[in-house]
Amino acid sequence: MPIDGVCCPILELRQYALRPGERDVLIDLFEREFIEAQESVGMRIVGQFRDRDDPDRFVWVRGFRDMPARAGALASFYGGPVWRRHRDAANATMIDSDDVLLLRPVDDGSDFPIPGPATSPVTPARPPVGASATPTSLIAVTIYELNDPVDDEYLRFFTESVEPVLVETGAMSLARLQTETSENNFPALPVRGGVNAFVWLARFTNSSEHRDHLVRLRESATWTREILPRLSRRMSAPPTQLRLAATARSLLR
Repeated sequence: MPIDGVCCPILELRQYALRPGERDVLIDLFEREFIEAQESVGMRIVGQFRDRDDPDRFVWVRGFRDMPARAGALASFYGGPVWRRHRDAANATMIDSDDVLLLRPVDDGSDFPIPGPATSPVTPARPPVGASATPTSLIAVTIYELNDPVDDEYLRFFTESVEPVLVETGAMSLARLQTETSENNFPALPVRGGVNAFVWLARFTNSSEHRDHLVRLRESATWTREILPRLSRRMSAPPTQLRLAATARSLLR
């Protein structure tokens, strides 16, 4: 399992399009039945979220020690009794579950700050089954799809120029991830291929703090005149931005 203090060398960012009105049905099932069942076979369920801008979207992140461990853990869970017992109910809530990015941290300092036995104000210990209180925090996910794979030049640009402005305007940086280029070793669950993704995650105390951050970014001459043009030159499409609300049992919150 992942070591204390950080999370996972291999991650999946999973976005599910759900049938209208079914999101809370899936979340209730997920938090009651699927978290411990997946972690017991070697995965780490990093976080699960409601998309604040789409009432029919469920977003979650899970991690693995390495690619061979991923194949083994997924085979154990999806071939196991918990999934067999509940898969029909879970699948009945979904329209599409194939929007999945296979990712890895860009370096040793860019993984999620997930604790082991210890706790932290960012990622406290997971609430128990039956918990219903949800945090007020907002997790922002920005997905940059690039023309070319992430390289050292891009990482230096982001860490030395982009992220400092994002942090100065109110963001708490959580993780920096990039596409994991290994072949999908559990083809029963598709992942998006041919994508050069760079994914940045940040935390805000609440939605008002996030709105203030966006205003300050728009007012920043450094951001609008210097950073955005350089970012745009590397991107194959406009960035995807997700505003997420952690569910009651999400570890990342």
